[in-house]
Amino acid sequence: MTTANFPPGPKGHFLIGNIPEVNRDPLNFCSQCAHKYGDIIGWQFGLVPAIMLNHPNLIEEVLVTQHQNFVKSSVYRRGLRVVGNGLLTSEGDFWQRQRRLVQPAFHQERIANYAQVMVAYANRLLDSWQDGSIRDLHQDMMSLTSQIVSKALFNIDIAGEISGVQAALNAVMDFNAKLSNQYLLPTWMPTPSNLRYQKAIQQLDEIVYHIIDQRRASSDDTGDLLSILLQVRDEGDGTGMTNQQVRDEAMTLFLAGHETTANAMTWTWFLLAQHSQVEAKLHEELQTVLGDRTPTVADLRQLRYTEQIVLEAMRLYPPVWGMSRVAKHDCVLGGYEVKAGTTVFICQWNVHRDSRFFEQPEVFYPERWADNQIKKLPHFAYFPFGGGQHICIGKAFAMMEAVLLLATLASKFRLTLQPNHPVVLQPSLTLRPRYGMKMLLKKR
Repeated sequence: MTTANFPPGPKGHFLIGNIPEVNRDPLNFCSQCAHKYGDIIGWQFGLVPAIMLNHPNLIEEVLVTQHQNFVKSSVYRRGLRVVGNGLLTSEGDFWQRQRRLVQPAFHQERIANYAQVMVAYANRLLDSWQDGSIRDLHQDMMSLTSQIVSKALFNIDIAGEISGVQAALNAVMDFNAKLSNQYLLPTWMPTPSNLRYQKAIQQLDEIVYHIIDQRRASSDDTGDLLSILLQVRDEGDGTGMTNQQVRDEAMTLFLAGHETTANAMTWTWFLLAQHSQVEAKLHEELQTVLGDRTPTVADLRQLRYTEQIVLEAMRLYPPVWGMSRVAKHDCVLGGYEVKAGTTVFICQWNVHRDSRFFEQPEVFYPERWADNQIKKLPHFAYFPFGGGQHICIGKAFAMMEAVLLLATLASKFRLTLQPNHPVVLQPSLTLRPRYGMKMLLKKR
C-alpha cells in the first residue's frame, strides 16, 4: 500500500536541510541514517527534497525498472561540468548516440590489446621504485593510471604534463567534496572554490584541445579511441563529432578511466598492508602463475585470487561511493509516493557493507568472491561500476587494469603503511584518501 507521506529521516535546518551533516561526514551520515531509518530515508538538500535508498530491489527500480523516469540532475552535472556533455552527464537520444560511437574502443578484442600498455607502464613505475624508499602510493597510482589511459585510448604520453594534470584534477575533486558547492552556491559566484574549479577546467581544456588540434591536423588514424572519435560518423545522418563533443568524451573517459582505478588500487594496497595472510596468499598465486615474468592478458584466467582481492577492495572502498538521480515524474518507491523533482541518492558505501548480503561485512575477506559468488548476490548488492543502461562503459578495461597492475607490482615489492600516517576518507566524486597513502617499499 502506498502512502503520500515523505519517508522518515533526520530533521534538517529549515533553509538548508541536511547539507551541513552531509558536508561534515557524508559516509558516517549515510551509514547512521541507514541504521536508524532503514531502506528508504527522507532528506532535504536546501529546498530540494531527497531520498536515499539502501536496498538492492529499490536501487534496481531506479536504475533498471523505472530508469526512464530517473535522470542525472542539474546539480550532478554542475559538479561534473569539467566533462561537459560527455557520457557521464548526457541523457536520452544524445547519450545513446555518443555511447554507440564510443563503444568500439571497448570491444573485448581491443581491450585485450591494452594489456601490454598497462604492464609496460607498471614496469616503468617499478624502475623508479627503490628498496627502502617511502612513496605516496595514491600519487603513484594516479600518475600510473593517467598515463595508461592516455596511451591506451589517445596514443599520447603525458608524462611531461602529469603534475599539471594532477593538480587540476585535485581541484575538481576538492570542489566536489563539499555538497554546499553544488547545492547552495551558483557557478557564477566568484568564490575561491568556484574560481579554482574554473581554472582547473581551463588547464585541462588547453591540454585536451591541443591534442585534438594536433590529431586533426595530421589526419593520422592510429587506431585508438581519439581516432575513432574524430573519424566516426553517425549511421543515421552521417555527421561526426564537433571538437566540443570530442573534448567532452575525451575528458570523460580520461577522468573516469584513471581516477576510479587509481583509487581502487590505493585502497587495495592499504588493505593488503593490514592483512599479511591475504598478502602471502596473493604472493603464492603470483609465484605459481608468473614465476619471475610479468603478466599478460593470457594470465588473467589463472589470477583468480588477485581478482578476488580487487573485488573485495572495491566492496569495502568503492571508488564511486554514491550516485544520484532525479525523478522526472511522480512515481512510487518502497511504498512512498515520490514527487517529480525529488533527488534519489544511492549509496554503494552502505549497500556494500550491509550484513544482509555480506557475512561480516566490515572484514576484508577476498575468499568471499570464490566460486563465482558474485552471481549469487541480489542485483545491486554489489555495483562498484553502477548499473542499468548507464553502467560504466570501461568496466572490463578497469578490471583488467587493476588485476594486471596488482600482479605486476606486488610480485616485485611488498608495501607497508607508514606508522602514524593519517588515513582519512575524502568522499568526493570518488573515494580518495585525503592525505595520500605513504608506504614503505620492500623489494622481494
